[in-house]
Amino acid sequence: MAETFTFEDESGQSLSSVARLDTLVTVVDGANFLTQYREAKSLIEAGESLGEEDDRNVADLLVDQIEFCDVLLISKADLVDDEQMGELKAVLRTLNPDAELIAMANGQVSLDKVLDTGRFSFERAQLAPGWLKEMRGDHVPETEEYGISSFSYHARRPFHPQKFHELLHGDWFGGKLLRSKGFFWLATRPQFAGQWSQAGGIAHYGYAGMFWKAVPESRWPDDPEYRGYIMEKWQEPFGDMRQELVFIGQHLDEARIRQALDECLVSEAELLAGKQAWASLPDPFPVWE
Repeated sequence: MAETFTFEDESGQSLSSVARLDTLVTVVDGANFLTQYREAKSLIEAGESLGEEDDRNVADLLVDQIEFCDVLLISKADLVDDEQMGELKAVLRTLNPDAELIAMANGQVSLDKVLDTGRFSFERAQLAPGWLKEMRGDHVPETEEYGISSFSYHARRPFHPQKFHELLHGDWFGGKLLRSKGFFWLATRPQFAGQWSQAGGIAHYGYAGMFWKAVPESRWPDDPEYRGYIMEKWQEPFGDMRQELVFIGQHLDEARIRQALDECLVSEAELLAGKQAWASLPDPFPVWE
């Protein structure tokens, strides 16, 4: 929705020329959200699709709307007991730490909470998701009462593609993985960054782009601030090539997940063998285009 305010027509006009985006409001079904989020239903299965070619799923749609809103309205609050409401609020707060949470009964909400609030900001919206705050090192306070925690994983050597593929398709050590996202680096594709995104029962991975290490410096952005950002991530001998993943969930075994990821990294011998040897490692990931 917010992006439509930036689109210009043939005359150079956009919605922002005639209207102000004041507040992004998301309404969450308090009685059914956690069940819908953890299921892996497609929008077609849920009867909410825009047509037969709409391949989106409920979890992705929910998390997109939650992570970028300013106000979260929880409907049917009168149908949920205190324990369920506490868990729901804890999950929502982890996904979007900055949104105002308002529980509603019979759809009642004070208008000054959703109209003319002045809360919306494009810059803030881009930085709002809980996973992004965790990745930047702005740790989101954990809601221990409901076992919700978050952590980030970083490494400066590539994953063995076969081992990492098996991990992604395996059992995530119990608990409930609510949200995970980030970038990964495969030994067989050293110049490319892979992207991982999971919400509820749905996960995706694929091509994210090229690491700056693989791009001639003459083709880097001229903007000093952007170059500074690149160098903040730089560490020889591999430059900005790295693993950078964030995990948010309930009752997660962080130590086991970290250990499993570490075991997916190439061994010391494989690392020293170099990129030419890495190319011969088995790689079950699809071709990236």
